[in-house]
Amino acid sequence: MKKRVIAVIPAYNESGKISRVVQKVKAQKKWVDAILVVDDCSTDDTGREARRAGALVIRHTKNKGVGAGIRTGLRYGYRKGFEVGVILSGDDQHVPAELPAVVGPVLANHCDLVQGSRYMRGGSTVNQNLFRKLTTLFYRVLFFLITGVPCSDITNGFRAIRLKNIFSDPAIDLDQEWLDRYELEVYLLYKVYTSRSFRKREVPITIVYHPGKGSTKMIPLLDWWRMLRPLIYLKLRIKK
Repeated sequence: MKKRVIAVIPAYNESGKISRVVQKVKAQKKWVDAILVVDDCSTDDTGREARRAGALVIRHTKNKGVGAGIRTGLRYGYRKGFEVGVILSGDDQHVPAELPAVVGPVLANHCDLVQGSRYMRGGSTVNQNLFRKLTTLFYRVLFFLITGVPCSDITNGFRAIRLKNIFSDPAIDLDQEWLDRYELEVYLLYKVYTSRSFRKREVPITIVYHPGKGSTKMIPLLDWWRMLRPLIYLKLRIKK
């Protein structure tokens, strides 16, 4: 059977949420052939919970960051012969019922990358506070000013990509250590959106911010800089 789609779910200390995510993705079995949770050295029951829910699990022996988790998952999928990798968050912010809209255009060969957007018409957010909305819109404007290419939601991690394209393109190097944390996702979008060889599309999706502790693991200022620096480094050709 042809290996079409692998769902890659980076997770760190998501016990209590990760099983819900895996079960929701499993319900979309028409669109996903395998589910891989990359446990980034969690100190809770994330890995065991994901495995019990039916996911494959790869565990990092030390905490590396979400970028390293995504890289591990995508490379695993590529080496195992999957055509498409789709990335979802491990904290239940994305809606797996929207997988057909994200994965479908890549499988139909209409594009090589689909980027989910909460800000497109038809997209939405639940429980998003004003500060988060303003900062994500700021990154959108900054991305356009630096690249000259519009992308309505660069900080949204729900996306699908043709794996062969990113691992065979000499202009893309996901293995750089400086991409281990929040840098990798912005780096990847910069490379794809500024390349003429990639066909890309945005689709409206929903993001749900669950109230209470644990709605984000980002460290203010430090992680904001991590998301910003790929734009600066690549524009100034400090990094490749």
